[in-house]
Amino acid sequence: MNIAQELERIQQTVTSWDEVQAAPHRFGGVEFQVGNVEVGHVHRNGMIDIPFTRKIRAALLEEHLAEPHHLLPDTGWISYYLGRTGDTDKAISLFRLSYLQKRRRRINGLDDAIAQLDIPARVKDVAFGAMEEIAED
Repeated sequence: MNIAQELERIQQTVTSWDEVQAAPHRFGGVEFQVGNVEVGHVHRNGMIDIPFTRKIRAALLEEHLAEPHHLLPDTGWISYYLGRTGDTDKAISLFRLSYLQKRRRRINGLDDAIAQLDIPARVKDVAFGAMEEIAED
């Protein structure tokens, strides 16, 4: 696996979503933002850090989809190690979960995108409420 190529693929995918901007991250790598809200960031070594609520983080850890943040393990942040997992698609799914969770706070009409997200239903329920509740919004 070529980490640089996979990180470029992640950046191209994430920045193709509405309102996502890429900027240099203060500790190196690239940060993705929607307005002033960080969706997550990648480090050049393939480590990925993404902010979630503590409830979403707990569900992701229980499903073995991520690890506690390498420096802030008791927060909502998660770390995902691309070089260790080799699963770029799963990394993109985690960024998409963060993006949709942050966008849904501001706009409606994301139900189809949420339904298509390649994340276990239990994590979706924690992040967005039960799908029946989403349809009622």
